[in-house]
Amino acid sequence: MRAVEGTIDPRTSALLHAPIVPLLLRMAWPNVVVMLAQACTGLIEIFWVSRLGTDALAGMALVFPGVMLMQMISAGSLGGAISSAVARALGARRKDDADALVMHALVINVAIGVTCSVLVLAFGPELYRALGGRGASLDAALRYSNVVFAGNIFLWIMNGLASAVRGTGNMLVPALVVCAGVVILVPLSPLLIFGIGPFPALGVAGGGFAMVFTFACGAAVLAWYVLTGRSVVRIKAGRLRARSFGDILRVGAVATVSSVQTNVTIGVATALVARATGPAGVAGYGTGARLEYLLIPLVFGLGAPLVALVGTNIGAGQRERALRIAFVGGGIAFVLTEAIGVAAALWPRAWLGMFGSDPGMLAAGSAYLRSIGPFYGFFGLGLALYFASQGAGKLAWPLAAGFLRMGIGLGGGWLALRLTGSLAALFFMLGAGMFVYGVLVTLAVTRGSWFARPNRMIAAPAR
Repeated sequence: MRAVEGTIDPRTSALLHAPIVPLLLRMAWPNVVVMLAQACTGLIEIFWVSRLGTDALAGMALVFPGVMLMQMISAGSLGGAISSAVARALGARRKDDADALVMHALVINVAIGVTCSVLVLAFGPELYRALGGRGASLDAALRYSNVVFAGNIFLWIMNGLASAVRGTGNMLVPALVVCAGVVILVPLSPLLIFGIGPFPALGVAGGGFAMVFTFACGAAVLAWYVLTGRSVVRIKAGRLRARSFGDILRVGAVATVSSVQTNVTIGVATALVARATGPAGVAGYGTGARLEYLLIPLVFGLGAPLVALVGTNIGAGQRERALRIAFVGGGIAFVLTEAIGVAAALWPRAWLGMFGSDPGMLAAGSAYLRSIGPFYGFFGLGLALYFASQGAGKLAWPLAAGFLRMGIGLGGGWLALRLTGSLAALFFMLGAGMFVYGVLVTLAVTRGSWFARPNRMIAAPAR
């Protein structure tokens, strides 16, 4: 594709030259709001579903890693790769390439979204049994999962378009769209779960229907925003090109493995807890792990601006500024997530008590938060630098750190549980994996991993 040289859009110019801290905070606050709002969709559901009993809560805990995996890949992994590719193209003044990337992003997201839906709908029973689902909790998991994954495509379309818009440095519009979805979800979820007025009582499946509806509305609004030319980038019809797919997938494929690592860790830990304690323990661990999942969208609120800022500055050849941006963002993420973790470790029932009072659930959830909460800051630091590395197109070290985290958390956790029979020992090893993850990613970026070799993940401008 032909490079288009010309005057840089004022938004892109700000990414290249404005003071870092105020710029990052100005870009991050709407994105933090949007990601917290999106995370609240899950919390709203679990709050209402918990009123249906422990089996329903355990059923949602079985499905939640898969639901979050879809959100993390579509918004974080491939989403970050889309934002990074758009940002690099705009930073290099290749506006036509940036426009073309929007259509290619939609093709990728629709294909993956449909594939994931088919796989989960076909093999859901076997998956949830492998995670420890039995009896009523398995039935609840399937009722919820079948609805959510039948409408999964709307999530992928919404996040694909939102990521393209974020790549231009515009965090506000996606934030407003998702926040509007939460406003719809708050009343709709209990109406469909419990059957109020003319609405049918759908039980746990009602929460799934409410979530799918909000995703469909968000996809429609963002499609209107991009198609009507209100965004810096537009959907450009034309012949699909391997190079544009490569600009996204070279970074997105590696980033997807990183998202899978987090969800496999929580999924396997769920299975270990299920075998050791039963449904009450699964409900407690799943409810505690929701707080860990809440950290991901919180850090993503900083991470999406980091992708755009680092990608644009790398595209413009401003390496030192890109590194400064990364470490400022990483420091902010550490402070925020460590504060949450320490508070959760000191007062675990302040969180758990919102979702139930079963003694077994409270005991397992409290053990989890007390053991792992103090390590949350290192997870936040590593995750922020992972997003910055997405912007640079260099994900080898974050990927390696994620595998090491899995090995320490799951391998060490399994051994600790086998030797001691203590859930606290399992949870401590999961926390130790987080610590190593954050430290290793920080050391790699500090020691110049982004620039050690020619960056093959970042396509050079066409000549």
